[in-house]
Amino acid sequence: MSRYHRTLFTAALITTVVAGTAGWASADTQLAVTGPPPGSAAWLADDSLGRELPDPSASTPDQVAHFFGTLTGRQQQQLAHRHPLVVGNLDGAPVSLRYEANHLALQQAGKEYEDLAAPGHQILAFDPRGRGQVAEVYGDLAATEHVSVVVPGSDTDAGHFAATATMAKNLRAATDDRTAVIAWAGYTTPVGIGLDAATSDLAEAGAPRLTRLTEGLEATGAAEPVLFCHSYGSVVCGLAARDTPYAADLVVTGSPGMHADTAADLHTDARVWAAKDPGDWIDDVPNVRFAGLGHGEDPTDPSFGARIVPARDAKGHTGYYTPGTESLRTFASIALGEI
Repeated sequence: MSRYHRTLFTAALITTVVAGTAGWASADTQLAVTGPPPGSAAWLADDSLGRELPDPSASTPDQVAHFFGTLTGRQQQQLAHRHPLVVGNLDGAPVSLRYEANHLALQQAGKEYEDLAAPGHQILAFDPRGRGQVAEVYGDLAATEHVSVVVPGSDTDAGHFAATATMAKNLRAATDDRTAVIAWAGYTTPVGIGLDAATSDLAEAGAPRLTRLTEGLEATGAAEPVLFCHSYGSVVCGLAARDTPYAADLVVTGSPGMHADTAADLHTDARVWAAKDPGDWIDDVPNVRFAGLGHGEDPTDPSFGARIVPARDAKGHTGYYTPGTESLRTFASIALGEI
């Protein structure tokens, strides 16, 4: 089927689907969480150090890192305890200080987040707004030579984080713990398969947050990350690619498209990889963009130009990170820079 005829077919299909699902689709529409972290106004009004604090909405991670580098340990601690939600979400702040600040913020957030507040968790970001956002680190960001970031798709938030955490843990284990992995539920994801999942609105809001995460890693001396982007998360990564120069590789799994016709259209120096197993239902999603709906070409199509990750033994849409699969072994090799 030609692209023109696929577009006509998809337009008719989308019109039918949207008309038939208008009720539940609109009910599940999400409002993206954007802007500076909660508590930013109080942070900016704080003159306890006798100097201005960096504006969370305007300062770059490099500027944030420089600011914290001028403080004593005691001053850093004071700010973390006075403004845990700001310090905990401030890309460029010392990683260990962010862990401490987010632990305090999670304790203050109540029983809903008591699992994440338990000892042993390294929470790099926590934002209770909306459905809640969180990023957790497995491994030592400061000491490791390899860093990976798992960017999940729909139905992921601070209260529904287990699947993303499992992907990150399995990836780290597959490298024999030689890489630090960040499970990054740091954007507002779609709920279910509705209009949000068919459009790029939430991905467009999430892409700058992903870019800022990578800039924060660079500012604090972490290794260049490999981005592992699953499902709708690959839309986020596709939109962020051109503004994320610190990413070494970009790996997408079960992707509905990346808002690009080819890997070259992503305008990134990162190597682009793609995986899709034969039983993944995402293969039934038409790979076109029409009237603001759809996400474009299938990254596993040879014409897209991505490097293909073998995924014959992965099962379904969420099986790519299952221990023992060829896909996970390949991911580990990519994460370690072995291929």
